Amino acid sequence: MSFDPKIFMEKVKAKNTGESEFHQAVEEVFESLDTVLDKHPEYLEAKIPERLVEPERVIMFRVPWIDDAGKVQVNRGFRIEMNSALGPYKGGLRFHPSVNLGILKFLAFEQVLKNSLTTLPMGAGKGGSDFDPKEKSDNEVMRFCQSFMTELQRHIGPDTDVPAGDIGVGGREIGFMFGQYKRIRNEFTGVLTGKGLNWGGSLIRPEATGYGQVYFAEEMLKANKKSLEGLTCLVSGSGNVAQYCTEKVLDLGGKVVTFSDSSGMVYDPEGVNREKLAFVMDLKNVRRGRIKEYADKFPNVEFMAYEKNADCNPLWDIKADVALPSATQNEINAKDAANLMKNGVFCVSEGANMPTEPEGIECFLEAKILYGPGKAANAGGVAVSGLEMSQNSMRLGWSREEVDQKLHGIMKNIHQNCLETAETYGVPGNYVVGANIAGFLKIADSMLDQGYV
Repeated sequence: MSFDPKIFMEKVKAKNTGESEFHQAVEEVFESLDTVLDKHPEYLEAKIPERLVEPERVIMFRVPWIDDAGKVQVNRGFRIEMNSALGPYKGGLRFHPSVNLGILKFLAFEQVLKNSLTTLPMGAGKGGSDFDPKEKSDNEVMRFCQSFMTELQRHIGPDTDVPAGDIGVGGREIGFMFGQYKRIRNEFTGVLTGKGLNWGGSLIRPEATGYGQVYFAEEMLKANKKSLEGLTCLVSGSGNVAQYCTEKVLDLGGKVVTFSDSSGMVYDPEGVNREKLAFVMDLKNVRRGRIKEYADKFPNVEFMAYEKNADCNPLWDIKADVALPSATQNEINAKDAANLMKNGVFCVSEGANMPTEPEGIECFLEAKILYGPGKAANAGGVAVSGLEMSQNSMRLGWSREEVDQKLHGIMKNIHQNCLETAETYGVPGNYVVGANIAGFLKIADSMLDQGYV
């Protein structure tokens, strides 16, 4: 019995029409797995590939809420409970107008392998809504979150499904949802991660994805006898991941020269220092402003507005050594990848989920640059979510140093696992294949152990 990725993908596309991001995520993984599946006919006999791409449960629901003008608004809510072979479903909630079934299925599928790589006992899920928190008042966001959780609470729990934050869902939204869950269920449990420190949150959780992304980049560089010190880095985005990615780059002696949001990008050739980073954190986390204000505030900074339907992103066309995409999916296309390498970038570590299109990944792999795919490089966020779950279960909190040390250790282990697996399967240095195979093997073996469920 042999595995044909092309025939498999034809079936996936026919069964999941119009879900292009999901198709892309599945194809990228299964292109790496034919060798493994040919060596393990038991996976094919048990239909592991078919079961892996089929969510265990898809929940879709109506979310009505009242805006400040007293008008009824209606959004759509989702939770994709993808795979529970390793533990309770675990993965973020995204509030953004682009949210639909296909995007959440892609995120949930990526989450399966990512959570497997952390080695923590977590299954995988993803959810959210097409609600846009931008330009909404705190009261509007609260009313939406309460309505959203009124339905979601039926399907989640500390031993069932533990959501976290994602794009559009930060500490404010997690707080409103946790409060509503507690009110309805009359229980104080670790049902969400990313909670406030005063009520069950973990130190280092806000920083975790950005820190982990940089730790992974540093490990790739170390394996090649280099370090981040003195290197120039391009960071996309300006939210949580981008902010703490920048902070960790500064800690390790590197220089960040860019930020972006949906309106455009800023280029600061002098580099972001602690004062400038504090401004971005206040701008984005408190005032919820646009990144152009960074260029208005500091001298010698260039702002470029994004053009609709442009064939490349000017942020990836700047001289640098390291690229740290931290915004959203498919933000680097083939032309962007070529521009990055033309400008001297030799290391890419992904903080966003699937930020590089397949043609871009191909460019990186052909050029044999250091390329850390998101499912490995951005696993720090969910890893510390798992550590938050552990602290909640034990009714105690660990120190900042202890959590950071555990996070650093997990990222080192993920890097080592990817590197060794790639070597074992004959593609040394290919972190894409290493991450896909290492994540898959643990899941596949667990699913075999648990029977046809």
